[in-house]
Amino acid sequence: MVSGVAVKKVAGKINAVFFRVQLWAFISSFKTYAEINSSALSWPSSFRPDNYIAAFRYAPIAQYFLNSVVIVGCSVLVTVALVAMCSYIISRFDFKLKTLIVLLISASLMLPAQAISQPLFAIFQKLGIFDTKLGMVIVYSAMGIPMSFFVMTSYYKTISMALEESAYIDGATFLQTFLHIILPLAKPGLVTIAMLQFINTWNEFYFALMLTSGNRARTVPIALNYYMGTFANNYSALFAAVVMTVLPTILVFILLQRQVMESLTAGAVKG
Repeated sequence: MVSGVAVKKVAGKINAVFFRVQLWAFISSFKTYAEINSSALSWPSSFRPDNYIAAFRYAPIAQYFLNSVVIVGCSVLVTVALVAMCSYIISRFDFKLKTLIVLLISASLMLPAQAISQPLFAIFQKLGIFDTKLGMVIVYSAMGIPMSFFVMTSYYKTISMALEESAYIDGATFLQTFLHIILPLAKPGLVTIAMLQFINTWNEFYFALMLTSGNRARTVPIALNYYMGTFANNYSALFAAVVMTVLPTILVFILLQRQVMESLTAGAVKG
C-alpha cells in the first residue's frame, strides 16, 4: 500500500538530487577549462558570460529554441485537449469498443520508436510534412497521448460521480458538467500530463533528428548535439549549452510542482 506521505518523500528525494546536479552544471558553466579540470566541485574564480557567448556563436540555438517553443507548446495543447476528453469518456462510460480502444492504446506503449521510423519517414515525405513544425507536432502529440491517457483515466476515477449526478439533476448538460465541474476538479491531473508532455517533447532527440533536415524545424536537443561536436574539448562552453537546454524544463517543473504533487497524492492508495 502506498500513502501520499510516501509519495511526497520519494518525490522530495528525487527533487533534491535533481537540484544538486543542475546546480553543479550551472556553476561549471561559468568556469574556465582549467578550473573544471583542476576541481569539478570548486566555485569559479569569477562569473563570466564568455561560455554562453561562445555557445550562441557556434550553434543556431536561438532558432532552435524558438522552434522548440512552438512545437512543444502546440503538442502540449493538442495532447491535453484530446486526452482530457477521451480519458473522461473511457473512465465514465461503457460501450462496445471500449476494451479494444484501451488495448490499442496500451499496445502503442510497447511499440519501440525504431519500429515505426521507416514507415513514418515515408509517410511524412509523401504528405509533404517532412522537416516542418506541423509534422513534429503530429509526432509528439501521438507519442504523448498513450501515457497521458492512463494518467488522466486514473485521475478521473478519483472524482466522485455524485458531483455529475447532482449537476444533471440541476439541469446541466453533459458538456456543461464536463467543462464547469469535471475539468476544474481535474486541474492537477491535466497539469501533470502537460508537464510530462513538455519535458518528454522538449528533450526528444530521435525523431527531431530523423524527421528534420534544416534549421526551420529542428529543436534544442539537436543544437546540443552540435555542441557535443564543437565543444568536445571545451567543457566550459558545453556546460553553458547544457544549462540553456535544460533551463526551461527546470522552470516548468518548479512552477507546476505543487499541482503535480496533488495529482500524485490523489491517485495514491492510503493505508
